[in-house]
Amino acid sequence: MSKEDGVGVLVAVVGPSGVGKDTLIGHAKAQLAAEEGFVFVRRLVTRGENAFEDHDTLDEATFSRGVEVGQFAVSWRAHGLGYALPIDTQDAVARGAVVICNFSRGAIGAARQRFPAVRVVAVSAPDAVLAARLAARGRESDEAIAARLEREAVCAREIQADLTIVNDRPIDLSGGELVAYLRGLRGGAPA
Repeated sequence: MSKEDGVGVLVAVVGPSGVGKDTLIGHAKAQLAAEEGFVFVRRLVTRGENAFEDHDTLDEATFSRGVEVGQFAVSWRAHGLGYALPIDTQDAVARGAVVICNFSRGAIGAARQRFPAVRVVAVSAPDAVLAARLAARGRESDEAIAARLEREAVCAREIQADLTIVNDRPIDLSGGELVAYLRGLRGGAPA
């Protein structure tokens, strides 16, 4: 997408919990801070703040009410939580921006219904790396982590990504892939 097209693109960064989506997005945001045309959207989540996930918090009642009245650009449920993108996400895409967000694989269809252009960046990591990151969070037992890894193997095969990043290298390398891809979208280069 280029500025001349007048329509932007939603870049949905997807992948399993603990794979480093927020780290990659944060790196891209820092690298692209001085460049116009990039908007980084924070998800709204019905979970309290924590050190492992970059999001804004809302309570369950506010989320439910927002879904009912169409207050969100896209909303979904996963892992017992409510997730949403703020409504101004649509305005940013309509203005021609490349809009980047941490997203759910299960909500890609809903995003494609709401936005004229959606690109999917799938982030993965070897099982051992992912298991160590999940264990460090302390949210799940070893058995739950093993079950999650098994589910993730199935989910990964179902995603048709425009770009896949294996996030097991230094951030300059894995994050650099994301930055290059986003710049290509902004400049109109093939993605």
